[in-house]
Amino acid sequence: MDDPEFTSVCPKTGLPDFGDIVIRYVPNRLCLELKSLKEYLQAYRNLGIFQENIVNQVLEDVVRWAKPVWAEVKGEFRPRGGISTVVIARWPRVKKGRK
Repeated sequence: MDDPEFTSVCPKTGLPDFGDIVIRYVPNRLCLELKSLKEYLQAYRNLGIFQENIVNQVLEDVVRWAKPVWAEVKGEFRPRGGISTVVIARWPRVKKGRK
C-alpha cells in the first residue's frame, strides 16, 4: 500500500513534511482495511512528529492490528532544508548476534 501524499508537521519548526509512505506486509489471518488505513494516515497531517517516529509508529500499529507474518514500512520524505530522508522499519526485528 502506498500513500504518495503523506503529510505531517516537524515538531521543532512547525513546517510541513511531505512524503511517500509504503506499507508492505504478508497477512497471517487479518488484513488492513484501506479506508481505515487512509483515515489513520491522514491523522498525521497536523501532528508534530519526527519522520523516524512516524515510520516506527506506523509499523507498530500495522503489527498490532494485522498481526502479519512480516511487515515493512518505508517513508521517503521530500527535501526540507536541502536534505531528504528515507526511513525503513521492519518486523520482526532482526536480532544481532554476539561476537
